[in-house]
Amino acid sequence: MPTYDYRCETNDRVIEVSHRMSENLSNWGELCACAGIETGDTPSESPVHRLATGGNIIHSLGSGSSCSTGSCATGSSSPCCGGGFCGLN
Repeated sequence: MPTYDYRCETNDRVIEVSHRMSENLSNWGELCACAGIETGDTPSESPVHRLATGGNIIHSLGSGSSCSTGSCATGSSSPCCGGGFCGLN
């Protein structure tokens, strides 16, 4: 499943999540739910935008849900699984 980087306009955080190619997250609440993190002080309706840096394909044995957090969606902007290439080694 591909991973995507999203940036929140309100708090300027970049979060990496994994979801189907046909999905697009539009606000902070959706992004946090997909990443499995708390919204914190940022309003849930704050807009987010998918960055061109996302779209790495990972292979996961995670859940079959549309927003599979797997082992890579840590909720931080740091790379995971050796730079986002989970299962490709």
